[in-house]
Amino acid sequence: MFEGILGYIVGGAVIGILARLFKPGADPLGWIMTIVLGIAGALAGNYLAGMFGVGATWQVWALAVGCAIVLLFLYELLRRKKPVATT
Repeated sequence: MFEGILGYIVGGAVIGILARLFKPGADPLGWIMTIVLGIAGALAGNYLAGMFGVGATWQVWALAVGCAIVLLFLYELLRRKKPVATT
């Protein structure tokens, strides 16, 4: 069980770092959020791979990185500060 959790953490870190490298622009994320984002991308990519019948390992990894990039964009949208209206 410990190997599975450690595998998700290491895999999530790799996927999160790859997503941050491929996505243009600066991302104000720390290491923990990068790993969490990578794990979420890995889970979403694995789900999509199962849905589309993708079996090749490199294709599953590509889907995971792609999902992590989408999650990066969503995270950036949610974190964007809204301008304060002055009256």
